[in-house]
Amino acid sequence: MKKSRAIITLLVTVLVLGLLSYTAVFGIGAEKSGAAQNIKQGLDLAGGVSITYQVVGEETPSDADMSDTIYKLQRRVQGYSTEAQVYQEGSDRINIEIPGVSDANAILEELGKPGSLYFMSADGAEVLSGTDVADAQAGTQQDKMGNSQYVVQLTLTEEGATKFAVATALAAPNHDIIYILYDGMIVSAPSVNEEIKDGVAVITGMSSYEEAEKLASTIRIGGLKLELSELRSNVVGAQLGSEAIRTSLTAGAIGMALVILFMLIIYFVPGFAASLALGIYVGLIVILLNAFEITLTLPGIAGIILSIGMAVDANVIIFARIREELATGKTVQSSMKIGFQKALSAIIDGNVTTLIAALVLGIKGSGSVKGFAQTLALGIIVSMFTALFVTRMILNALYALGLKDVKFYGVGKEKKTINFLSKKAVCFALSLIVIVGGFVCMGLNQSSIGDPLNYSLEFKGGTSTNITFNEDMTIEEIDAQVIPVIEEVTGDGNVQAQKVSGSNEVIVKTRTLSVDERETLNEKLSEAFGVDPEKITAETISSTISSEMRNDAIIAVAIATVCMLLYIWFRFKDVRFAASAVVALLHDVLVVLAFYAAAKVSVGSTFIACMLTIVGYSINATIVIFDRIRENLAGAKKNASLEEIVNTSITQTLSRSIFTSLTTFFMVAALFVLGVTSIREFALPLMVGILCGTYSSICLAGSLWYVMKTKIAAKSKGKK
Repeated sequence: MKKSRAIITLLVTVLVLGLLSYTAVFGIGAEKSGAAQNIKQGLDLAGGVSITYQVVGEETPSDADMSDTIYKLQRRVQGYSTEAQVYQEGSDRINIEIPGVSDANAILEELGKPGSLYFMSADGAEVLSGTDVADAQAGTQQDKMGNSQYVVQLTLTEEGATKFAVATALAAPNHDIIYILYDGMIVSAPSVNEEIKDGVAVITGMSSYEEAEKLASTIRIGGLKLELSELRSNVVGAQLGSEAIRTSLTAGAIGMALVILFMLIIYFVPGFAASLALGIYVGLIVILLNAFEITLTLPGIAGIILSIGMAVDANVIIFARIREELATGKTVQSSMKIGFQKALSAIIDGNVTTLIAALVLGIKGSGSVKGFAQTLALGIIVSMFTALFVTRMILNALYALGLKDVKFYGVGKEKKTINFLSKKAVCFALSLIVIVGGFVCMGLNQSSIGDPLNYSLEFKGGTSTNITFNEDMTIEEIDAQVIPVIEEVTGDGNVQAQKVSGSNEVIVKTRTLSVDERETLNEKLSEAFGVDPEKITAETISSTISSEMRNDAIIAVAIATVCMLLYIWFRFKDVRFAASAVVALLHDVLVVLAFYAAAKVSVGSTFIACMLTIVGYSINATIVIFDRIRENLAGAKKNASLEEIVNTSITQTLSRSIFTSLTTFFMVAALFVLGVTSIREFALPLMVGILCGTYSSICLAGSLWYVMKTKIAAKSKGKK
């Protein structure tokens, strides 16, 4: 690269960094505020709309029908936000909370009234009901003339498909109409052209995509098992105050400063290039979160801050490779070129594996799992771009400007190979003891608190108390004055508070309170704030993370694990690499679960995000070591033993494993020190997960592969 081009490159880099920062903070063009202010925020950060529906009818609905209706509503409201919450209140009410909106009437109009839907033939016979419809989606397809048309595709249940086949067989000969009615009103009247046997039907004739989406939405909402009527709707404020957000962002800034300082001290000129690229990474993430309308919650902020630490991982891999090449006597320019080339496979395999998991979680998951997957996928793609292209471009420019001396880059020192495999039995035993200890703690918890883990409101449900104070209170005043009074009664720090906009009403959610505890709480509130006990009402609420959502998460993780296993098998041409990586991943999850059980850390919505983060972190760290083993196997001398190759590979990647863990740990530690309670409960297990992931990658993954390669293979040969 010529000097003139190098100067232009650095000027453009600084200009882009400045433009991204300005856009993130202030915005450009017609925007009055920056991308950071326009990012969709969750209920905890910005509040939203709370709608309460009541089941129509005198009979109390069954638990199964309520659960099914809640799950279907949850899938429905995800169109507004992945962080929307749906939960049961009392025996016959369902609450929907949608973040980031302030017009309850508009949401009600778009969401529709969950009423009764049924299909009727031309002769007045009811063909099937809304519960026979599995799904309805708007889309486009080509007609016989090749023109694009708007349609609604119906997917029926197995029972519904059988009914529909009979009905369409009768209607097809004369092209009779089958009417779709919603709350007694005809919403569509398609004619039947042919018998439909496979349970998939297409409704045509829509003039716009919006019309098709409205019909699809009506069919979906009308397919609920229960008929619901709106009981009340409120605009609720943020669950957390501005102080909580401020401290989290401060923690992020401090953590990032520590990461940059660390990179400069350890890697000199390459560290400076990585720091500039990291700044561009953060700016891009903020702008893309806004552009893709991804809903951000406080745990989401923590996840983004965490990804900043993980974003330097690719740079650490590259810089370690450059130093190794310099140690062999190559020039700086040659070392940089070879370093990027050799690091490429590890970076691609590690990130693609995690990206596969993110895509599966995004498709199969629901609720916060889907939101986490979106953020994770975005972070992976942007970090790969900044590491492989931006960092390289800046580094080449700095070299062209005269920073060519080896001392500016550092030379890798020859390391004495550590015999990690000699300690494999001790490591296996230690891990087994910790995991078994975790299950013992779960058993003890089950006997003492009734659950193996300290489940929070999101998993167990609890009591929702509506309090009308004599004066309007800010969320900060509620946190400082009201919450301590409530915690005194509950003896539990897991308390959530929301203000109802335009009133003195506050909604407080706690663990399930007994009748005596409710009365005690009323007395305490009356004494401390002069609240009229008549203006305090309480209802039992279900968990916001339903059993169906939990099942979705488990299924999604299982599918993601299988997909990762297949990808690693394909890339490494050895199923033992894939099996070892999955076992190491499972180990990390179980160890962190053991920590949750032993420390009785609250298991809430952040628990899922924490576990998924550890899965991504663990698999990425393991693949870096496996990539080096694969490389060393290909170039090994004939007399080199397999044990020597594994030990050498782990030793060569040791600095990367430690340095990446340190940079990520800096970010999470800053969150733990400065963050609010919910953030600390997210950060603490993550710190354990980071340490555990580092340990399993270094001490377990290679050893597991070695055992599978030698011991198991030898036994199978012996049996033959």
